[in-house]
Amino acid sequence: MIESYEKAGKIVSKVRNDASKLINDGLAIIDLVEFVENEIIKEGGGIAFPCNVSVNEITAHYTSPPNDENIITSGDLVKLDLGAEVNGYIADSAITIIAKGGNDLSDDETNKNESLIEASDAALNVAISTVKAGVEVKDIGAEVEKTITDLGFSPIRNLAGHSLEQWNLHSGLSIPNVKDNRGEKLEEGDVLAIEPFVTDGVGYVVDIPTVNIFKFLKNRSFRLQYTKKVLNHIKRNYPYLPFSFRWLTEEFNSNRLNNSIRELSDSMAIYPYHTLREKSGAWVAQKEHTVIVEKEGCYITTV
Repeated sequence: MIESYEKAGKIVSKVRNDASKLINDGLAIIDLVEFVENEIIKEGGGIAFPCNVSVNEITAHYTSPPNDENIITSGDLVKLDLGAEVNGYIADSAITIIAKGGNDLSDDETNKNESLIEASDAALNVAISTVKAGVEVKDIGAEVEKTITDLGFSPIRNLAGHSLEQWNLHSGLSIPNVKDNRGEKLEEGDVLAIEPFVTDGVGYVVDIPTVNIFKFLKNRSFRLQYTKKVLNHIKRNYPYLPFSFRWLTEEFNSNRLNNSIRELSDSMAIYPYHTLREKSGAWVAQKEHTVIVEKEGCYITTV
């Protein structure tokens, strides 16, 4: 088990570092997403969830649809969030990069964005230094919140890190980015994805209509044979971990698939992960590592 977590972490670290070098003015988001997903497979892992590339005020859960025409431009604050699995054991990591190129942002805007990234780094480091067996998760959130607010920014209050288990991306524990009343304690051997989000906005995210990521929930009966076929494909290929609409278009026609996905979502056969946007439209930075809780600290698998 530990060996699988370690291997997944090494894959994620290498692919994250390689992909971050590609984030420049003019890069198509779909090219970055597909590079990450293909490299994870080349390195011997499975894709734990569709690669997320969330730009500026878009905070999480954006992956490219088929034929995505969105382009990264100079000065964009690009959050790259990726995950790999080995034998079902998951590594999850994220980094924020300012896209290079002919920067049109003012010096003040650039400095602010650099400070957002530094604040997410600092918050993650503090959180990791707090982790050990017996610590209450609310204490981690308190340290993250204090670090971010002391630097003049706000944490995203309604996003949290999460524990990981075999074939389970979001298992029992939530790791808050603010102090709350959760009394759960960490146990030796727990695996956590810790991910502070930092903004100069109001510090909340809201759903937007865009949905490109889904997760299988349960079997349902459908009248339309095409919808049944789509659901059977999902059950067979993605029974545990999130999947992308884009992946399904390798097997199904996009127009007919849209109707089936809508029907599957409405019936809660699959869960739709809406793209998330910072409520006030402010830009957001994110940093994430996966750690394994130890008696007197933790081991970072994705460093």
